[in-house]
Amino acid sequence: HTITASLLFMAIRVRPDIQTAVNFLSSRVQEPTEEDQRKLERVLKYINSTRELGIVFDGPMKLEMYVDASHAVHKDRKSQTGGCLMLKGGPIHTTSVKQKITSKSSTEAELVAVSDVLSMALWSQQLLEELGEEGMVATLFQDNTSTMRMIERGYSNCERTRHIQNRYFFVTEKIDEGKIEMEHKPTGEMIADVLTKPIQGTLFRKLRDALLNCE
Repeated sequence: HTITASLLFMAIRVRPDIQTAVNFLSSRVQEPTEEDQRKLERVLKYINSTRELGIVFDGPMKLEMYVDASHAVHKDRKSQTGGCLMLKGGPIHTTSVKQKITSKSSTEAELVAVSDVLSMALWSQQLLEELGEEGMVATLFQDNTSTMRMIERGYSNCERTRHIQNRYFFVTEKIDEGKIEMEHKPTGEMIADVLTKPIQGTLFRKLRDALLNCE
């Protein structure tokens, strides 16, 4: 429990690349198994072998938001939201959380994720404006084209997604106001993917380096 709490502190502040693994371990601290202990040790070994890594802020004064979701990955069929807010190339906010509602499709899960993460982007925009950065537009990167089309319309015209509540479309309003712009990002380049599910090998290292801005 103590080690997991220390890792959670680290994940939130300087090593968001371990956030997905640590969030899982945090849900297991009450009744851990030997398998959970092995997973904890694996995270510790990874941290020990990558001590040189950390967040790097070295880039243009741009506010970028990467949002992704893994549909129905939990036992109760709820989805996982992954999101990161980047400023000057480095993450100023990351999230990897279980969604509160049960979505019926990956498109719906992505829309819920965008809605959840957007609030932090708007708050950051307001803070930057108070600090003198006027007129900064946040760029939303998405890899789900169906979700992007729904956001652009501001409603669903598909029977499978018509039930989605209107409150998830307030992002459309912010795009119309010019506060947010949306761009497509291929799945293999979607940084937030590393915050939604376990990824290994070359793809993990690629997304990790992009997330920490240490490429």
